[in-house]
Amino acid sequence: MKNETTIFGIRAIIEAIKSGETIDKVFVQKGVRSELFQELEHLLRQEGINSSYVPIEKLNRLTKGNHQGAVAQISPIEFHDIDNLVLKVIESGKVPLFLLLDQLSDVRNFGAIVRTAECTGVSGIIIQKKGGAPINGDTIKTSAGAIFKIPICKVDHIKDAVFHMQSSGIKVIAATEKASDFIYDISFKEPCAIIMGSEGRGINPSVLKVVDAQAKLPILGEIESLNVSVACGAFLYEAVRQRS
Repeated sequence: MKNETTIFGIRAIIEAIKSGETIDKVFVQKGVRSELFQELEHLLRQEGINSSYVPIEKLNRLTKGNHQGAVAQISPIEFHDIDNLVLKVIESGKVPLFLLLDQLSDVRNFGAIVRTAECTGVSGIIIQKKGGAPINGDTIKTSAGAIFKIPICKVDHIKDAVFHMQSSGIKVIAATEKASDFIYDISFKEPCAIIMGSEGRGINPSVLKVVDAQAKLPILGEIESLNVSVACGAFLYEAVRQRS
């Protein structure tokens, strides 16, 4: 069965996936085993759909009804193809400014970043298929509707997006406190993509190895890091400042 934001029931979710419904995340009850359940697991792996195994109490809160062991969250947006988006932006004549999010997990941080990205003219946002925050009601609310106004792409791994940007002549800059250069030492005037890391881990070390530049914000107080959405805003507005 289905309402505006969720599908519940294993068979219903399987049919939704097969029919091309844009599924953002599937929550599956721990310990459920059946042939139908195994078919769902196979489909989730095959389609690269984000999923989590959760206690029944979580599913009860999500549906307030008969979920039959599985609940899927429907994405409120259609995702863009990264190849087409990058080509379209380059052909538009505008200087590309992309944002890559390496497995951000907090929906409110994600929503706030999307809002700032839309306000700063970001060309598109690229996220990873697995491990990131779902696009749900909280994301929409925090983004103030910006989620519907900016193109978003999904890739198997953020490194895929890094290599795609680089092959398209777009410089990739990682926002990390491990950098030796400050944000003000980096040029954002040419085509570029900024990577922001997850709240706890930051940017994956394997991703940091392949970027073109790394930059950090000056921290003058005793707290060692900023909230990721605040840091992202500082990076994006430095790009705006340099390009103005």
